[in-house]
Amino acid sequence: MSKWQFTKGLHDLGRGAYAYLQPSGTWGYSNAGLVADGDQSLLVDTLFDERLTAEMLGVMQDATGFGADRIGVVVNTHSNGDHTFGNRLAKNAVIIASEAAAQEMREDGNPQLLAQLMKNTDAMGEVGSFFKKIFGAFDFAGVTFRLPDRTFTGEETLKVGDKQVKLIQVGPAHTAGDVIAFVPANRVVYTGDILFIEGTPIAWAGPVSNWIKACDRILGLDVDVVVPGHGPITDKAGVKRMQDYLVYVDEEARKCHAAGMSSWEAAQNIALGSFGGWEDPERLAVTVDTIFREINDDHSSRNILELFGRMAQLHSHYARTSESAN
Repeated sequence: MSKWQFTKGLHDLGRGAYAYLQPSGTWGYSNAGLVADGDQSLLVDTLFDERLTAEMLGVMQDATGFGADRIGVVVNTHSNGDHTFGNRLAKNAVIIASEAAAQEMREDGNPQLLAQLMKNTDAMGEVGSFFKKIFGAFDFAGVTFRLPDRTFTGEETLKVGDKQVKLIQVGPAHTAGDVIAFVPANRVVYTGDILFIEGTPIAWAGPVSNWIKACDRILGLDVDVVVPGHGPITDKAGVKRMQDYLVYVDEEARKCHAAGMSSWEAAQNIALGSFGGWEDPERLAVTVDTIFREINDDHSSRNILELFGRMAQLHSHYARTSESAN
């Protein structure tokens, strides 16, 4: 068990490294990180709307002196809005992301589309109710999205004061352009959504085999503290546990594919076992679909609303199963 308590707010990891946590780590409630040395600072990710990001930057200002005006660099670990929609508030920072992540942001990163979708949820049946449940607390209409100023591919090393921050592109996995930020002097790595702790990962891009390799990359780093994209601070045991989930789901999905099932049939068929107690188990539907697309070499456009519909159904199924078990 991690020595770090899973409580909301800023956690001092020692020697100028911090994690900002948002329990319970469910849909949209992501983590962020701060690295400071001397008069320089780097923020790893912003939050899902500007209200939450402003709150976080205020806490950082009070605790460290590094707030909205003094953040020098923001690293977006990937394209998802819960790690990028607050970018504008770090108004003096250079925003850096992988080129693949920036391309996804340019194509799909419009918070106003999410705001419009949320206005229409009452007419969308079960999937609309699911959207309200998972995204209803966020203010997408109040977001003015800021894209990255600079991109890279592969690896890039930044300096924050005298510290190195090594950006390592490990995607495509969760998304097309996943990046981890490794701070050797602190023996800390910020993983973005390459890591969910006590929460179910979701493979929007895949391949899952590449995500499994990304976990190996983290396990090979000289780190003591691992800050995930969602969930409590962990160590390498937490990385291995989530990797075990990915290996299990990949193996089970391939068995289902070989048996002639559709991806949706497979998602309903796979038993989660000891992983079933994690947050948001319904995400299995998307990960299985991603594995099937890899097997089938299918690069066609995805029906995102259909995938959310499947997750809504699985969410209801798991809720009923939990109630009957109790």
